[in-house]
Amino acid sequence: MKIVIVGGGPAGLMAAEVARAAGAQVDLYDAMASVGRKFLLAGKGGLNLTHSEPSEKFLSRYGARRAQIAPLIATFGPDALKAWARGFGIETFVGTSGRVFPKDLKAAPLLRSWLRALRRAGVQFHVRHRWIGWDEKGALRFTTPEGNRSIQADVVVLALGGGSWPKLGSDASWVPLLAERGVRIAPLQPANCGFDVGWSEHFRMKFAGHPVKSMAVVLRSHTGAESWHPGECVITETGVEGGVIYTVSAALRNEILANGSATLRLDLAPDRNIPRLTHDLSRPRSKRTMAAHLQRQANIEGVKAGLLREVISKDDFADPARLAIAIKSLPVKLIAPRPLKEAISTAGGVLFEALDAQLMIRRLPGVFCAGEMLDWESPTGGYLLTACFAAGRAAGLGAVDWFTKRGRG
Repeated sequence: MKIVIVGGGPAGLMAAEVARAAGAQVDLYDAMASVGRKFLLAGKGGLNLTHSEPSEKFLSRYGARRAQIAPLIATFGPDALKAWARGFGIETFVGTSGRVFPKDLKAAPLLRSWLRALRRAGVQFHVRHRWIGWDEKGALRFTTPEGNRSIQADVVVLALGGGSWPKLGSDASWVPLLAERGVRIAPLQPANCGFDVGWSEHFRMKFAGHPVKSMAVVLRSHTGAESWHPGECVITETGVEGGVIYTVSAALRNEILANGSATLRLDLAPDRNIPRLTHDLSRPRSKRTMAAHLQRQANIEGVKAGLLREVISKDDFADPARLAIAIKSLPVKLIAPRPLKEAISTAGGVLFEALDAQLMIRRLPGVFCAGEMLDWESPTGGYLLTACFAAGRAAGLGAVDWFTKRGRG
């Protein structure tokens, strides 16, 4: 049984691990000069492997695709992932936010140990092999530095990533290759991304690159219900990005798609309510400037004061009640998500409805899909990696099971 895996990220490597452990001959192909490049870059600031929150809340992070992701997580979830890492000598810890990290925070030691184990187990790696579809005999076609190659396989697992960070290999070149075979694919969109605002030149020049701390995002659903998301963001040349923005990016992106724009509401004083702010801001200014008054009475200064001046009118500054409301729910108009290539991850991809329960493409028997190329998304926080590992494991086991049953039949 020869299984070919295309793509050397976490999903592809996990598929290789379980398929080889089941006795398959496994050859893994990757377009880049080395595997796991996006995994390494994602861990550059500290590898967020998974999350420690309760299962119900954890699964809610997968939104509309919870029902499809839940069975994968059930067989290889956060606890299993931590135990798997421990098998390579990588102990983990839970950060203050509930995120789970390796004790040294680094991705490289885990990846090196994993690749050594895979090679010792007999997995064959072939780098600088870019998949370009199938030939007339059904063999997989690759471009290589030495020219084109055709590779026969009994079973195939595609783990080609989405369309974000294309320089690291996830360039979405697989989309037309599967689409021309009739595979249903949701359009790829940026996820965990920044947004364009259209700042004034003055604000952009003065505050681009400045972090906005001690704040929250207030998100309103189509029913009018509000949710409150504390965190931080960064003002960019074109708009906003950062952790709390990524948390709500799917809702904001979808609102822009539906309405042409979205309103991001910023709570610039999350530790105070409107009555208290109104009371404090109503105190006499005396000879103080408005900037000094805001700083003294509401702890609003720097980029936060700049945001207020960018968005609200002079009349609003003169009315303590209106100013307090603006501080607690400052409306910032978002006009577009940043391009897919800048996003941390991808929404859209191969529809689960095009797959069977083991992640095999129904129209292409013997071809399985895993990882970010599937149609799901989640915020950052360890959810992305956990689902990629789990999907890779499911596809690898599914590939072995399909071939085994086919042989018996």
